[in-house]
Amino acid sequence: MSAYAVGFARPDRRSWAQPVDQPMSWHAVEAHRPVDELDGEVELAVCGAIVQVWGNQDWERVSAGRSSCAECVRRTAPALRHAG
Repeated sequence: MSAYAVGFARPDRRSWAQPVDQPMSWHAVEAHRPVDELDGEVELAVCGAIVQVWGNQDWERVSAGRSSCAECVRRTAPALRHAG
């Protein structure tokens, strides 16, 4: 299973791949080290957006919400299904 941190799309950190008016602010970030070490870091989300890691959020919980990036949810779905 892959571990994912939660990234927040800051307006000043948007990638060209993500439209400026995209309302989905929460993104999945592959965590190659402990999430608390990534807290506050600027990283690339699984969908290609540039985000700032929000270490006190759990991707499994955030991905169920309406403000999560649909592409991140789709790409992480197989890992989340096997997480239990």
